[in-house]
Amino acid sequence: MEFSQDGLASVAVDLLVFTIEEDRLKILTIRRQYPPFEGQRALPGVFVRDDETLDQAAQRGLREETGLEDIYFEQLYTWGAPDRDPRRRVISVSYLALVDAQRLRGFGPGLRTTGAELSDVQALLEAEDLAFDHRQIIACGRERLAGKVEYTPIAFSLVPEEFTLPQLQRVYEILLGKPLYKANFRKKIAPLVEETDRSTSGDAHRPSKFYRLRTGE
Repeated sequence: MEFSQDGLASVAVDLLVFTIEEDRLKILTIRRQYPPFEGQRALPGVFVRDDETLDQAAQRGLREETGLEDIYFEQLYTWGAPDRDPRRRVISVSYLALVDAQRLRGFGPGLRTTGAELSDVQALLEAEDLAFDHRQIIACGRERLAGKVEYTPIAFSLVPEEFTLPQLQRVYEILLGKPLYKANFRKKIAPLVEETDRSTSGDAHRPSKFYRLRTGE
């Protein structure tokens, strides 16, 4: 394996855009157009230019490779194994986002890609066609999501502004990867939500009240 002979590393960003679709945790992936790993699935990402910040590179990478814009990211981790890229030494800063599936409509293949899709996270982690060390990055991102659900209102980004408690509980269960007891869940999230004056129609089931995220007073 050959690396750059000047002793300098390149810096890149890799983007993890998680969502829930069809009751499954999914992540946005692209199909690589060029070697290495031509035709394989990968996370969207770009090399950082000399005249841009890491955050600017993240937004550019998302736009160029999927057509999406204006998604809020937070840094996840920095990856720097010497052999993680067969072309040269590359240090990558991974960014994480959790986005409602409705906002992801209209994405598609962009520069350097032949396709873009929402991939089931569990199936992806077991797949063979995943480029670079992206399996490790995705596993780290999923673990971070499960941790953040416990102490932040991150799950509320995956429900409408007004939601039922069963809807919210299902999002928590998907992100945590385990079923939750109804009574315990409702006791835990009670300080975070407030009841609205609306409820479901109840045509097929008992009506459920709508709630919203409690705002600061």
